[in-house]
Amino acid sequence: MHINTVRSRKPPGRNVANEPLWFRVLLIAITWCIALVLIIIPLVYVFVQAFANGISGWWKQLFDDPETRHSVFLTLMVAPAAVLINTVCGLAAAWTITKFRFPGRILLLTALDLPFAISPVVAGLMLVLLYNVRTGYFGSFLNAADLRIIFAWPGLVLATVFVTIPFVARELIPLMQALGDDEELAAVSLGASPWQIFLRVTLPNIRWGLLFGIIQCNARAIGEFGAVFVVSGRIERETYTMALRVEKLFQDYNNTGSFAVASVLTLMALSTLLLKTLLERMISRSAGEGHGDGH
Repeated sequence: MHINTVRSRKPPGRNVANEPLWFRVLLIAITWCIALVLIIIPLVYVFVQAFANGISGWWKQLFDDPETRHSVFLTLMVAPAAVLINTVCGLAAAWTITKFRFPGRILLLTALDLPFAISPVVAGLMLVLLYNVRTGYFGSFLNAADLRIIFAWPGLVLATVFVTIPFVARELIPLMQALGDDEELAAVSLGASPWQIFLRVTLPNIRWGLLFGIIQCNARAIGEFGAVFVVSGRIERETYTMALRVEKLFQDYNNTGSFAVASVLTLMALSTLLLKTLLERMISRSAGEGHGDGH
């Protein structure tokens, strides 16, 4: 029995090894210069200024100030709430767009990208025009129901949800399109309910993409400034998140306090980056094990 063996060939193109040494060194040097000037040096400077008075001074700036302490608490409340809402909405949107064909599907898909195209400040102004109790479009209803959204923590959550809503859905939609419907159709033929299909078939297949989208959404939610700045009203011990507190302390010439809060935000960002890197390694390892099992 004759078996034809197909050998993989490299696609036509330029080989990196054939580039001149000076060209490679130049590109690497330019990349490192950009990283140093725009990323590494500013990050180091934040921590240098934050710990200028030692660890005790850094701790005092964070936790002896009631306004700063409340901003930390508020951020840790608003960001998880926004991430939870976006996770549910993102899953629903991805499932709807990938599993069904209906009029307006392309319009819905395009609408998910609007937060990327609209300035956060404009988004915050739009929310004020809609939900302000006195002058907003829904103001009379909110006033009658005694609900306060703008200049309160629900407005912060709403603004954060708006600017971060694309992350989970946009991460899941291409993944679910690539996976197809074969496994779900097989589960339906075996009599599985929609909830069983989601928990036992769909969710295990999209778990890595879902976690990656949640991480991105959380990173964006923690540092949101523009939309939150507009809807917050900047009320002490009520609507100051950590990002707004950094700006407030800087305007009050409290550079040490401003950098102390900024260092916490930076640590959150670095933790998110570390988690993202670990997740990518887990995905690569899982893909490698699956590829090995296939052989």
